[in-house]
Amino acid sequence: MSDWAAAEFGAAELGDQRLNRRLVRLAALLGAAPAASLPEACRGAAETKAAYRFFAQEDCDWRALLGPHWACTQQRMGAEARVLCVQDTTELDFTTQPGVAGLGRLGHDARHGLYVHPTLAVTPAGVALGVLDAWMWARAARGQASVLESRRWLEGYERVAELAASLPGTRLVYVADRESDIRALMDRAAQLGTPADWLVRAAHNRALADGAKLWAQLAQAPALAEVSFELPAAAGRAARTVMQEVRCVRVSLPDRGQGECQVTAIEARERDAPPGCKAVLWRLLTNEVIENLEAACERIDWYRQRWWVEVFFRILKSGCRVEALQLSSVARLERALAVYLVVAWRVLQMSTLGREAAQVSCECLFSTEEWQAAWIVRHRRAPPPKAPSLGEMVRWVAGFGGYLGRKCDGEPGPKALWAGLNYLAGCVEGICSARAAGMGP
Repeated sequence: MSDWAAAEFGAAELGDQRLNRRLVRLAALLGAAPAASLPEACRGAAETKAAYRFFAQEDCDWRALLGPHWACTQQRMGAEARVLCVQDTTELDFTTQPGVAGLGRLGHDARHGLYVHPTLAVTPAGVALGVLDAWMWARAARGQASVLESRRWLEGYERVAELAASLPGTRLVYVADRESDIRALMDRAAQLGTPADWLVRAAHNRALADGAKLWAQLAQAPALAEVSFELPAAAGRAARTVMQEVRCVRVSLPDRGQGECQVTAIEARERDAPPGCKAVLWRLLTNEVIENLEAACERIDWYRQRWWVEVFFRILKSGCRVEALQLSSVARLERALAVYLVVAWRVLQMSTLGREAAQVSCECLFSTEEWQAAWIVRHRRAPPPKAPSLGEMVRWVAGFGGYLGRKCDGEPGPKALWAGLNYLAGCVEGICSARAAGMGP
């Protein structure tokens, strides 16, 4: 049984000890081979049948499966002075599987699937601490009553606010993209006494309490300074250095029956963008009072950490291939997704913690069997008594997945890690079987 799976799921209370043990076993199998199909990860008919039976447990709510991981995430958060609670939504497309009961429409009626809206806890340095919360829903057919989807942003903040009370030594910051620029969210935070700060990307050129417009007010504010960062290459875009002018202004939004709402608006606008390139422009809103350039740049850096939730979605969909799951109903998919959310987080944790805490022992993330198997395969000799560092182990695993480790390659990414974990799982099984047969070290 994997150490990490026992830690993240071992405290589950599903009403039956057999189900509790099956959850841990299933998480260990899926985590060892994230990119494998369910039958491939289970490595046999008996385990595969048990997995499908587990996801068919009608009395087992998917939130109960995630409960132990939520508790572990909160414990990790308690060791930090500040944690970013990043939220976003992704769609899961099951159009090619019309037999799944309960799916809803996606962008248009010809496509169907469901939506997942998790909260990812990330440190300001970019280390993924875990999944805090999740919304999962399927849209109703056109003309039928459906869930008010904007509620996910408000309830997401309320969940973060609840956590703040149990983490008095940690300041939480709710971070979200433009879809969360909702006045109701700002008012709700104020009603609760703002137990957690919020930082959202502005989507609306709002009217202010004095009649002015937000964009114009920002444009009139003096530039605090220029900052730069490296914009990585993407499809149709070359990597480049971005120089941005930073402006900041404190404004009041109109009274909506609860008093004026005070917010700080921050603008980071690219200067002298290359010909043919769209200038990078971020406008952010926060409840916090920003008094200097350092504080404004810190909030911009926090917003940039929101990108990790996009990486998390890529791991979930491309690495774990959850859209290929063949389950007969949305309820069964939700149970499977609850496990895969944690599996995807573990891959992201390897990538982020491997950069920020490269010198710690790899046993903080990998079992003894895993690092010893990686050592034997890489060095072709018996492993030493002391475990290697986390940075070394992450690079070995990524190397199994195609990472070359050249100077120009940077740090290992999630894609190489999820492929490397699949390879490592086979190595662990082979070496453990050889040892059991008295044939190995």
